[in-house]
Amino acid sequence: MLFFLISCLSFLLLSQSLALKSILSCVNEMILFTALFRRELTGLFVQLRSGGHYSASAQSKIASAMSFKKKILSTVENVEEDVNFSILDLPELALECILEKLPPTGLCTMAGVCTSLRDRCRSDHLWERHLKNKWGSVVGHAAYREWKWFIASRKDSGSSEGGQFKGWIASLSCVWPVSWLRLKTDSSSSKPRIRFPVDSIMSWYLSLESGKFWFPAQVYNREHGHVGFMLSCYDADLSYDSHTDTFHARYPPHGRRTMVIEEGVKWERLRAPPVETPAHELHISDCLNDLRPGDHIEIQWRRNKEFPYGWWYGVVGHLESCDENEHLCHCHNSDTVMLNFNHYTPGSRWRQTTVNRRHHQEEGNETDGFYGGIRKLHNKEEIAVWKRLWPTEVLE
Repeated sequence: MLFFLISCLSFLLLSQSLALKSILSCVNEMILFTALFRRELTGLFVQLRSGGHYSASAQSKIASAMSFKKKILSTVENVEEDVNFSILDLPELALECILEKLPPTGLCTMAGVCTSLRDRCRSDHLWERHLKNKWGSVVGHAAYREWKWFIASRKDSGSSEGGQFKGWIASLSCVWPVSWLRLKTDSSSSKPRIRFPVDSIMSWYLSLESGKFWFPAQVYNREHGHVGFMLSCYDADLSYDSHTDTFHARYPPHGRRTMVIEEGVKWERLRAPPVETPAHELHISDCLNDLRPGDHIEIQWRRNKEFPYGWWYGVVGHLESCDENEHLCHCHNSDTVMLNFNHYTPGSRWRQTTVNRRHHQEEGNETDGFYGGIRKLHNKEEIAVWKRLWPTEVLE
């Protein structure tokens, strides 16, 4: 409701902007008139005190000033007669700038004004910015492909797209004014008619907001930070809950485990998949020759062959034969790379592992699990996320 009131107020203020400009112009002219009139009266007063009389030029100046005053007052009185204009009368660039500044709820409100604004407010270039700002960190290419596939499957199945979008709109009605999204019914047909393209960016945005569409992403510390998944990131299907501003995460079944659904997942525990490698496939490592002690990495790991890979955070360490002197270290020249997982206590079987720099494939066993591909972290923000999720206690 607050967003709705702000949007309406913004529209009303904009609709009066030209009138305000006229009034301000009149005020400026009145100030100028006051200054000139005061100067003329001062001169007249000095002349009268010295025993002089009105000169023809003084009388002319006073008459001109009074005429100027009448003109200003007439202009102010006629301002109200000039305010009957539409926001569509604004220059194209000005109107476009206004729409670009509106939030999604503002665009929804503005779209209900008239057909022309409705068409403008559903333009892809306006919604792309909102999609990126809110959803850019959690939706990636995989989510968009899933969305396109979902739209295509709906069309191929011949199902009613109107019913689908009415369901989405119903779920949004509690937080957004959606009268502008109502479906019109053709008088000659009982089939609802969509008022916006189903494959538009606006439709993509609304489907994410509604929570009706599940999209692929990745979740840090899955299952409420279960100790067995600390400092890991796993694939899941997500659905947004606009009431709590959190997500439902659906983890696929594997082995003997059934599908797990986690509720209340916060934004800071989510990310878009950084690579296109599916969860059951080995990632092809392209950074092995560049790894040096101190580098931050993510490595695939899974319990057994039936499980999907998760991405686990670690740091490249020094070999046991190295004295860790940065000037004398030759670890980067060795074919063996030491990986440290420092959130585990020293002596834990999960604390360290090694991989072959030249011939690395999936390595491991049924006891310690299987290590897969490696990606080196270059982005400081990615590293900061892992450090923020660091467990409060050292794990066994």
